[in-house]
Amino acid sequence: MTLLRSRLSLMMFLQFFIWGGWFVTLGTFLASNLEASGGQIGMAFATQSWGAIIAPFIIGLIADRYFRAERLLGVLHLLGAALMVGLYLAEDFAAFYPLVLAYMILYMPTLALVNSVSFHQLRNPATEFARIRVWGTLGWIVAGLGISYVFAWDSADGIGEGLLRNTFLMGAIASLALGIYSFTLPATPPKASGRVGLREVLGLDALSLLKDRNYAIFFAASVLICIPLAFYYQNANPFLAEVGVANPTGKMTLGQASEVLFMLLLPLFIGRFGIKKTLLIGMLAWALRYALFAFGDAEGQLYMLLLGIALHGICYDFFFVTGQIYTDSKAGEQFKSAAQGMITLATYGVGMLIGFWIAGQVTDHYTLASGGHDWQGIWLFPAAFALAVLVLFLIAFRERRASAGTEAASSRA
Repeated sequence: MTLLRSRLSLMMFLQFFIWGGWFVTLGTFLASNLEASGGQIGMAFATQSWGAIIAPFIIGLIADRYFRAERLLGVLHLLGAALMVGLYLAEDFAAFYPLVLAYMILYMPTLALVNSVSFHQLRNPATEFARIRVWGTLGWIVAGLGISYVFAWDSADGIGEGLLRNTFLMGAIASLALGIYSFTLPATPPKASGRVGLREVLGLDALSLLKDRNYAIFFAASVLICIPLAFYYQNANPFLAEVGVANPTGKMTLGQASEVLFMLLLPLFIGRFGIKKTLLIGMLAWALRYALFAFGDAEGQLYMLLLGIALHGICYDFFFVTGQIYTDSKAGEQFKSAAQGMITLATYGVGMLIGFWIAGQVTDHYTLASGGHDWQGIWLFPAAFALAVLVLFLIAFRERRASAGTEAASSRA
């Protein structure tokens, strides 16, 4: 590995170590330490969506036009470190929520900035970027393993003693380190020039893609499938902890490991089965995962819970990554970036925002008088929802019209 690739890999490792170090256990922390309701937990997770909605303004109006990407990356992470300390000190949800909202508004743009820094420095991003990006997944995995197997913050005793609060302190230290380190990265100057309007910032030119019936159906399915996705982000860790699974955060890293594996297999599936069948496999995996969660337990059926976690690679890669490839194949050269921005805004912005709200309402509905939850009822809702989206997509999406896009997508994959 060259020195430049090593430096970019470290940047990517820290970027996702920070996110994985507190976001996975957020629901468990809020329920156990701040006694937050399901609706309040949904609000906290929805800050990711608000950050995704606001991020295009920060990138399009600031990073692309006025400031070097690595410097803005450093500033945002230094501010994020200060907000993380505030989250560590927060004693109730009223104090916690505005801080996590401010943090996610600053953090979500950094996801695009680390990509910009990497793409600018690499000679051949198409072949080199994956080897850089995988270190981000490894960073997420290391954070989860550390929480469970090194510090035991998510153990029954750790949760009872309020040790999950330390995840924010760990995130603050890592964010401070990345903030300082970012100023040492190679220069990535802004490229855009001239006047820019709201249409360019939001990538509204890419809305012309929705004139294609197949793409409009895919777009709607992408927004809808984010509702089941929100259940996983919001409830998986609290669920595993509540039903008595040991080291739940560490076990959830199985999902990231499978993500790496299926990312490598994805081109083979697209080439063999095409876009439609690959997307359907991804949606089916969501329904199957939640069915496994609904009927598994920490004793005799622990394997069902672990299998549900391990399906994350198929759930995410086969639908969302395939969707990005399909979007790229349908967009013209002029609107490729705008099209990716549009689908990201629709899914991680609007779709997840709706999903976290619904997940909060469903979780509250199935909260028991004892303070526990009817987890089977909670998980059967997204299982049935994902299955319904699958059926509608199967009927409405026509493979024949997508054949040209499939061929192009397969070659790009």
